[in-house]
Parts: sequence; structure tokens; C-alpha cells
Amino acid sequence: MTDPAVLNNPHADRVKKVASLATRAGRRRQRLFLAEGPQPVREALTLWLRRWEDVPDGAARHPASAVKGLPELDALFFDAEALSAHPDLQALLDQARGVLFDPQAALPRPARFFLREATAEVLAAMGDAETSQGVLAVCRIPQTGASDGGAGPLESLLGGPESSGAPAGLVAGLLGIQDPGNAGTIIRTADAAGASAVVLTPGSVDPWAPKVVRSAAGSHFHLPLLTGTDPQRLVATARSAGLQVLAADGGGEVPLPEMEDLGSPTLWLLGNEAHGLSSEQRGLADRRVSIPLYGQAESLNVATAATVCLYASAMARAEAGGSVGETP
Repeated sequence: MTDPAVLNNPHADRVKKVASLATRAGRRRQRLFLAEGPQPVREALTLWLRRWEDVPDGAARHPASAVKGLPELDALFFDAEALSAHPDLQALLDQARGVLFDPQAALPRPARFFLREATAEVLAAMGDAETSQGVLAVCRIPQTGASDGGAGPLESLLGGPESSGAPAGLVAGLLGIQDPGNAGTIIRTADAAGASAVVLTPGSVDPWAPKVVRSAAGSHFHLPLLTGTDPQRLVATARSAGLQVLAADGGGEVPLPEMEDLGSPTLWLLGNEAHGLSSEQRGLADRRVSIPLYGQAESLNVATAATVCLYASAMARAEAGGSVGETP
């Protein structure tokens, strides 16, 4: 006999609504996105617990201020058999379930996500991945309205005078990057390098698309992403916040190893896969920086170039004794 508590109809309206999040139109309409697979769901649950449960040993990894501008759980679906292969994820889910269903917790409505076991067939119908991994979260896309202090989202992310805060230490600007794998890899790299934010200009891929989220491997839950900001405004706001603006450019006049101020707060401009940065975009930068090629390859993939540049800044900052995310 089928357990009525298990979602088992792949044609149910709820399943169709979740599946529609694989499309840009569905995401825009519902302001939700898919996080498929153990790693993204693990990070979504971890962030939820940081918000709604006191975890002292996790304070350093996810301070209270760091959850602003990050996604929130809306629903979580799992196949119990598949989940058994990931005991750490099962433990996180049990921990979250304990808070979610604790009558003494008095959680506000936005904290209460829908939790339901589902069959493998239903999870496959909901998801975008070629092969379902047995667990899927639906998360709310963060709002990008003005902050409480009146500053806009870009000013809030970059810091400086407009936000009454210290400037961000490192920011990745994606100018027209369209490949989901590249965008996800850069988001993951920016996260690993300790960047404060990733900003995507018009013409870039939707960072909440399933392929981008899978490629970023959970980093969507670690650092804010901002979309729709034109390059001129991005650069002007970065300068106002005290950041230097560097363009990663194969024809740049300054080789990366010769840059002397990489430890300063920096916005890196990263261009389209096929065409790179336009002449107008290159002209927005303070310096155009090239990465030396020691072998016979014609150029580097933009995600690889981003990794080299972001880590060069991060390591220079660490060597100077400063935190990447803040001004020393």
C-alpha cells in the first residue's frame, strides 16, 4: 500500500510548479530556484540552521551578518533510500526537522519550509539534472531592494561611504558571461577566494539557473549575488566604495605577476567567453591585466582566468595580513 505521506504522483500540480523552476520564466514568476543534489542541499540546510538555531561552533563560518542577501529554504523533497547514502546530510535534515517541528521554537512564517518525502520518479520529474540524486531543495531568490539604511543593493554589497561600512575586499564582476558552467565555477571560485560578492551585468546567464547552481556546488548559500547592474554603474559604485577596478584582459598592458597593489580592495572585470571585454568595458578599468601564457595555448577559459586573478588578489591580501572580505 502506498504511504499517503510520500509524494508519489509525478503529474501533481506541486511537482509541475517545482519543475517549472528549470525555466527563467518560472523562476521570475515564483521568485524561487532549484538546488539539486547533496552538496547544494547540504549548504541550504546549514544556512537555515545558522539562521534559526543557535549553533555556537558555526558562528565563525556563518556570522549573523553573512546571511543577509542569501537564499532561504522554501521546500525540501527527498528520497529516503537515496538520502541514506549521505549520513551527514541525513543528520542535518534531522536537526532541521527538530527545530521545524518544535512547538516551543515559535519560528516566523518565512522560516517554515515545506518538507516532504518523495519517490525517485517524482524527484526526477521535479529536477533538471540528467540523473536525480535523490534530494532537491526549492529556495527563495533573495530580494535586492534598498537596505534599511537607504542604500541600494549594490552599495550595500560593495560597502564604503554609501553604506557607512568598510569597502568589500574582493568582488567578481561578470560582464556578459553566458555559459552556466563558467558562471557557476566563477561563483564557486569567488566563494573559495573569500570574495564579498559576485555581480552579473545584463546579458549574463541567470545565476539561479539549475546548471549554474549545480556548478557552484553550494556557493550560492555563502555569498551574495546581484544581477542586472550595468557595467558603468558597477564600476562607479566600486570606485566610490574605495575599490580599484582591474580588467582581466589577454591584451592587458600589465602582466599579473608585475601588479604591485593586488592586496588592495579590488573589483575584477571578467568578460564574455567568445569576445572578452569590449573596448568600452576595458576602458572602465584602472588597469588592464594580462595572465602570462608559458605554453602554447592561445588563451585561458574565462573561469580559469577568473580563478588565477581572484586568487592572486586573495593571496596578496592574505600575505599583507588582511582579511579578504574586509579592509585591513
